[in-house]
Amino acid sequence: MLYDLKLEIAYDFARPLGAGRQLLRVLPAHLPGRQEVLRERLSIIPLPQDRRSFSDFFQTRTVEIAMPAGLTEFRLSMTACVRREANVASLDLSPALAGLAPEIEAQLTLAPDAPHHFLGPSPRIPRIDAIATFARAATSGAATVRDAVDRLGAALHDRMTFDAEATEVDTPPETAFTLRRGVCQDFAQIMIAGLRSLGIPAAYVAGYLRTLPPPGKPRLEGADAMHAWVAAWCGVEMGWLEHDPTNDCWVGTDHVTVGMGRDYGDVAPITGVLRTDGSQSSRLTVDFREAAAK
Repeated sequence: MLYDLKLEIAYDFARPLGAGRQLLRVLPAHLPGRQEVLRERLSIIPLPQDRRSFSDFFQTRTVEIAMPAGLTEFRLSMTACVRREANVASLDLSPALAGLAPEIEAQLTLAPDAPHHFLGPSPRIPRIDAIATFARAATSGAATVRDAVDRLGAALHDRMTFDAEATEVDTPPETAFTLRRGVCQDFAQIMIAGLRSLGIPAAYVAGYLRTLPPPGKPRLEGADAMHAWVAAWCGVEMGWLEHDPTNDCWVGTDHVTVGMGRDYGDVAPITGVLRTDGSQSSRLTVDFREAAAK
């Protein structure tokens, strides 16, 4: 599938800012055989004093900017054309859950995608006993690791309610799980906590999701969203498989990846420091549509 993608982020500040430095993780990833970025543009207003691009440890494309003092507004616009290939494995070659640990131990590498980085607690996803208990029950009887991932995602989708008002960006996964409500970030981090408690390495994936309007309804500009889902390491034969618990599906062509990390903190779209003593408002819109063949 070929897509045109547009992201706009706007901040307005009640008082002029002091200088600041930000890390931006909004560009689609280059994933050979899965996702190809044909063209892209990232514009920032006002122009930063300094700008550089690099890939972080987990290979997420990152833009670092230094912003001047005195700003009352900040505008970011990203456009891209992306080709996305389907990568859902139809044949389950993953081991039984009891056989996964030896396969993890046999991975003699600490490369960015090594399963070892994604097995233990991370800054935003500690071990949570209530989620571990839920994960054990949801995956009871699973024949394979892939089956366990599928069952846990389905159970969360069944028990959790999507509610954009229930949580904030810094709400702990334990709180969202207790509420049984939240957004895609919450669904993903709860599922990661559950998978790790079962001994399954699990990563947080950030990106974009194309949303389709109800039948007979027009498509709205900016109606799509930044999204989050889960990557689970399912053994040597299958490697990393991606599951979207918010929508109870394996990730396909309607998901465009930005990057992955241990939790939201590793792939947040904007992080950094701004010196300010006033209030601020922000808005984010994404427009994600099928492009004409080129």
